[in-house]
Amino acid sequence: MRIEHDFLGGREVPDGALYGVHTLRALENFDLGYAPVHTRLIRAVVLVKKAAALTWERLGVKPEVSRAIVAACDNVIAEIPAGAFLVDALQGGAGTSTNMNVNEVIANLALRALGKELGDYGAVSPLDDVNRGQSTNDVYPTALRIAAIELLREVSSECAALQESLQQKENEFAGIKKLGRTEMMDAVPVTLGAEFGAYAQSIGRDRWRLYKMEERLRQVNIGGAAVGREDSAPEPLFRKYRQRVIEVLRELCGIGLAAAEYPMDITQNCDVFVEASGLLKALAVNLCKIANDFRLMNSGPRGGLGEIRLEALQAGSSIMPGKVNPVMPEMVIQVAIKVEANDYALCAAASRGDFELNAFSPLIADSILGSLSLLSRALRLFRTRCVDTLKADEANCAVHLEASRAFAYGYVPKLGYERVSALISQYGEDSRALRSVLDSEAALL
Repeated sequence: MRIEHDFLGGREVPDGALYGVHTLRALENFDLGYAPVHTRLIRAVVLVKKAAALTWERLGVKPEVSRAIVAACDNVIAEIPAGAFLVDALQGGAGTSTNMNVNEVIANLALRALGKELGDYGAVSPLDDVNRGQSTNDVYPTALRIAAIELLREVSSECAALQESLQQKENEFAGIKKLGRTEMMDAVPVTLGAEFGAYAQSIGRDRWRLYKMEERLRQVNIGGAAVGREDSAPEPLFRKYRQRVIEVLRELCGIGLAAAEYPMDITQNCDVFVEASGLLKALAVNLCKIANDFRLMNSGPRGGLGEIRLEALQAGSSIMPGKVNPVMPEMVIQVAIKVEANDYALCAAASRGDFELNAFSPLIADSILGSLSLLSRALRLFRTRCVDTLKADEANCAVHLEASRAFAYGYVPKLGYERVSALISQYGEDSRALRSVLDSEAALL
């Protein structure tokens, strides 16, 4: 064991641990067993640390230490060390424990590279060196925006791929006539292709909305320190750091980040994540609707609609041989419900920020990144294991259409709504007789 100190006193830290006393206290305080901090957020925080270290190196501040910090950041970005980042995602302190966890891990990796003992913070300090010129309150929001943009791009790309798959089915099924339904009741004839075309349109809107959303996530408050105005380094040098660090970070992450004109706004307000989550919820709603339609159209195979056939992916029952369930649509519906729940949690957390900082940023981060990760994977699985492989049952589509009275709609322009309704009431149970009477009366006009 090694002894590390903070202002609360000394604590024993395992000799080989890359984390330090701040992380140790967080592990004890937030021992929820829920989930660790999202990997994308950890990588994004490390990226911010690298940008800061590169900036200080170019400003001539402790260049050897700065280079060691940069090398340590590169190592973590390439492969996150096992057992290094263990703090629960739902933590108090507005993300301070995540920031300190990263500071300590980077400091100890830098110490190891310099041939120093772990915990020798006189050589490389988690606070004075890795966190130089920074605060959790500008690091955490900036990193969250980077992680969200990266995942948002993945979701948008998956939306584009799903839209294309749905459009391919639109073309493939363009000639298959079927019964349209409104309020679960027989309506008018449509084509199966037209239904898939409508699905494609809804996903296309989601894709466009998410693409535009990135613009509002690009404003970051890095350099804003604690409340968007405070300086945590000597004024002239810090001013240079603040001007340059955003340029370095932009180059590192490949995202068109922009320094916020009013950093305090970014520090205290989280409405941009509320907006982004709302768009993810809209996508979830559309996916849920499509998936549920697939379940209904696939129902059967003998006692349901049976208008499409989903690929059989696994046995559906431990007691009923031969039963196959629509597992991919069911999975998508559950993901959609989880995304909607995340949106509620995020909105509640965003509305409870007080004055210059939102203490509930960890819940916001967990919710938005969790939704993005779920949707990215769900979209890909839904496309490759459901949409791309489903087949139309043209014969069943025709059976339902012929058994219905949907054709009667076409006689309304000639015979009038009331007359057609009367004939349906009289002959509706016999579709052939109804069609014959309608043809006869229409021929007389």
